[in-house]
Amino acid sequence: QVQLVESGGGLVQPGGSLTLSCAASVSIRSINVMGWYRQAPGKQRELVAVHTRSTSTMYTDSVKGRFTISRDNAKNTVYLQMNSLKPEDTAVYYCNARGGGKDYWGQGTQVTVSS
Repeated sequence: QVQLVESGGGLVQPGGSLTLSCAASVSIRSINVMGWYRQAPGKQRELVAVHTRSTSTMYTDSVKGRFTISRDNAKNTVYLQMNSLKPEDTAVYYCNARGGGKDYWGQGTQVTVSS
């Protein structure tokens, strides 16, 4: 069983930055894919960024060039650095771990971009 705990969300003005953290209860070295998803009110959960064990990364088009996902295996933590935030980035952000045919989710952290 993998437990994931997100932190770092909050209220930020448009153009601002936030860094989300996702701490795992187990070593993430063997977890194939760590990722971030988000869900805005009235919308489906969508993929934001993923980081594979082989260090490959992938981003949804709307965040390319603004968000960066990173993975610190020594700290069992995954980060999402978010720059140039826009109101449409407002959502609950969820950490995901995928491996061994299973998906694990954190409880989510709210990010609100508003002036």
